[in-house]
Amino acid sequence: MPNLILADLAHEIEANVRRALAEDIGSGDITAQLIPAERLAHAKVITRETAIICGTAWVDAVFRQLDPRVAVHWHVEDGQRAEANQVLFELEGPARALLSGERSALNFLQTLSAVATRCQHYAALVQGTGVKLLDTRKTLPGLRLAQKYAVTQGGCHNHRIGLYDAFLIKENHIAACGGIAHAITAAHKIAPRKPVEVEVESLQELREALDAGADIIMLDELSLDEMREAVGITRGRAKLEASGGVNENTLRAIADTGVDYVSIGALTKDVKAVDLSMRVINNLLKE
Repeated sequence: MPNLILADLAHEIEANVRRALAEDIGSGDITAQLIPAERLAHAKVITRETAIICGTAWVDAVFRQLDPRVAVHWHVEDGQRAEANQVLFELEGPARALLSGERSALNFLQTLSAVATRCQHYAALVQGTGVKLLDTRKTLPGLRLAQKYAVTQGGCHNHRIGLYDAFLIKENHIAACGGIAHAITAAHKIAPRKPVEVEVESLQELREALDAGADIIMLDELSLDEMREAVGITRGRAKLEASGGVNENTLRAIADTGVDYVSIGALTKDVKAVDLSMRVINNLLKE
């Protein structure tokens, strides 16, 4: 499946930000009302730790929706590495808007940068193998496209977006359909142009999936020896994806078996937010 690009996400970003601002500000930021409406401010945002930055477009949208008079000056781009204590961006504009937007903006940036940073770490572990690391559907509700975009900024790749853009036929689907061949045949009839992936738990099931014309075959928790044998059996007739039991300690050995893809839920589901901080500098200025 093709990777998401920022141009695909314009409407998604605006919707993400509208929901975040409605959730946080609600009927109005009563604390910001302590500040005179005409007061201007200048602020800097830094990262307290090394990170791969992602989420600049979401930050821009936060302040654009709050008050288009706010100017955002970036010192980094998506996909760029930032070091601890580095200034990521500066803000100039109405003080109320800067303070009202701070938390929503940083929530997007710290979360998406965390995903990008995790992905860059995993991608480095398989450098030189030719394998592609794939994300999964284990994402935060409402932020799937954002997180999947962040995956690409860390050097990994997107699997299917949801249940609509590709088939992934698993054990329960196979049982309900009456077998691997029946499931794959039905998939080709339902949506002839959609990719068909099937999960297998043995080399015998692999052969069945190949004979039935699967496009991608997921090797579910097969041993390293079985994965290597699967590569030899397949010989390019389908793409092979390893899944299950993947972590930092096992990833390189799995990649070295010759599979095409490795899918890893940890790229998105249990990341730790990057530590960011915003500070208003030079006091608040009068217009």
